[in-house]
Amino acid sequence: MRLFSRLKTGFGMARRSGRVLRAHPKLLAFPLLGGLSGIAFVVTLFGSLYATGPLFESPGPALYGALFVAYLVETFVASFFTAALVAATRTAFRGEEPSIRDAIATAWRHKWPLLAWSLVAAIVGVIIRAIEGQDNLVAQLLAGLFAVAWGVMTYFVVPVIVFRNPSVSEMFTESARTFKDTWGESIGAMGAIDIVSFLLALAGAGVGVVTFLLVGGLGTAGLVATAIVGGSAVLLGLLIGKSLSGIAKTALYVYATEDTAPEYFEDMDFGRLGGDDATSSGGGLTGTLGGSGRGRI
Repeated sequence: MRLFSRLKTGFGMARRSGRVLRAHPKLLAFPLLGGLSGIAFVVTLFGSLYATGPLFESPGPALYGALFVAYLVETFVASFFTAALVAATRTAFRGEEPSIRDAIATAWRHKWPLLAWSLVAAIVGVIIRAIEGQDNLVAQLLAGLFAVAWGVMTYFVVPVIVFRNPSVSEMFTESARTFKDTWGESIGAMGAIDIVSFLLALAGAGVGVVTFLLVGGLGTAGLVATAIVGGSAVLLGLLIGKSLSGIAKTALYVYATEDTAPEYFEDMDFGRLGGDDATSSGGGLTGTLGGSGRGRI
């Protein structure tokens, strides 16, 4: 029952995040820019690795050095545009119209903390990859568990950086503390939004299938049309999912740190998130901040 309660909460978060996105569709620009930048880098990096040949074919300093660079740049690019999305969402929560230029400028002002976070994440990523590469089932299981724990601990790192401009140690401790205070809500939001993202991508693939059935008889032109229409629909679904995730994460962080329901989330009873009783001493916001009784999920 607790799992279904978490998912119900998550779908409530996703639905309200959708309200924000409908009111401010320009928020889609940030995951789009981040995705395009990441793809461009990956294509460039792996094109270079392919050209160099055997040097990167087996585990060693060269391979792990290349992985470090890949993780560093990918994490920085993703975090940078996520920070811009968080900044724009914060503006929307204040009842103002977010600006793409202003949000990117805000992310740029936090470039050094974002870079520090990316460096740490790249080092951890290489360590996990090295452990996973061992021919040892126990090591691989430990690597998987560590990866999950790392993802949990750093779930709120980017909002912490945008809202607080912390030191390196503070960004991790504050993120972990916020997740601990909102663990049920965060898990519910992640699960529900992942489901929504999958369904949107599946719907996009369905659009591609319908397009193929309609124009597939046109030969190459039909295949090109199917790829363009279906690919665009799937991409839109993934972008919406990424945007919903960033919006929901920002909303949770705002409430966890300010004890105030942001705009578009006023009718959500944050005090009962996750289905815990109001007298519970742990698990989510209830035990930490108390019930607010703002309404129904």
